[in-house]
Amino acid sequence: MSFEFIQKLPTPAEIKEQFPLPAHLAAIKAETDKELGKIFTGESSRFLVIIGPCSADHEDAVLDYAHRLAKVQEKVAEKLLLIPRIYTNKPRTTGLGYKGMLHQPDPEKSPSMSEGLHAIRRLHMKVLEETGFSTADEMLYPENVSYLNDIMSYIAVGARSVENQQHRLVCSGCDVPVGMKNPTSGDLSVMLNAVVAAQTGHEFIMREWEVKTHGNPLTHTILRGAVNKHGQCLPNYHYEDLILLYNLYQERDLKNPACIVDANHSNSNKQYLEQIRIVKEVLHSRRHSSEIKDLVKGVMIESYLEPGCQKVSEHCYGKSITDPCLGWEDSERLLYEIADSL
Repeated sequence: MSFEFIQKLPTPAEIKEQFPLPAHLAAIKAETDKELGKIFTGESSRFLVIIGPCSADHEDAVLDYAHRLAKVQEKVAEKLLLIPRIYTNKPRTTGLGYKGMLHQPDPEKSPSMSEGLHAIRRLHMKVLEETGFSTADEMLYPENVSYLNDIMSYIAVGARSVENQQHRLVCSGCDVPVGMKNPTSGDLSVMLNAVVAAQTGHEFIMREWEVKTHGNPLTHTILRGAVNKHGQCLPNYHYEDLILLYNLYQERDLKNPACIVDANHSNSNKQYLEQIRIVKEVLHSRRHSSEIKDLVKGVMIESYLEPGCQKVSEHCYGKSITDPCLGWEDSERLLYEIADSL
């Protein structure tokens, strides 16, 4: 095997011992988990907005963003529950480019997984400690969930991972809501099969252990658009798409049918300003149809301090170095408009 073994990494237990979560922060996280659970079971009518940078690249800018978001949360708390995207693992279509803070705590320095594990736990914990937000991240590497599971309140499984057996099985043991994105092909049955798998208990290998899970009833779907064989983006957030998903849910024996609409990626063709229009269309569909209102529990928005994106070398504070994002002014305005429309 042509692997070069660089260094042995700390286990999740060792990282948690180095950076323990204080009891008062654990209590805040538990309260968020409870409120999120109520949204997905239908006990709460609050609308979920998962919002933040495409990638959490610099700690100072991400914390700045989270503090601004916390001020908005205070004003919209009756109608919205905001969860900041602290995405520290980034899937790359070709395998090239910035792979997130886990790989490179400093985007301009060489990769270091050891430093990355410390950096991502420190960032998630700082957001919780300084703003009261427990966080969302992507399950890119299932074996790494245990490094952050006591801090995160929401997990997303990406379009390229949703068919993977280990992702599905690990999700079945998570105790927070997990969103399964449709694959890049757009096949909704793949996404729903992933939900079935994650809502079911399993026995499997996890970090050299044989483990047993009992299923995660809060696993749900995320519509993120698709790409056809010609490389053209095909959105799936329209009224007809949401009704189709509602009907497909009715054909399956699934707990808590629910959907989040991702307003960026192939739904917007990465035209980040389109997220504003897409969110408003989804809200209109919810007002028009009681079935869609029951199904669509929230939206996902890519947003940062500055609009658009940049190369790593440009050094613009708070501007994405991966996919383009809404800037803060547009994001803040949109959040208030969402709350006003509910």
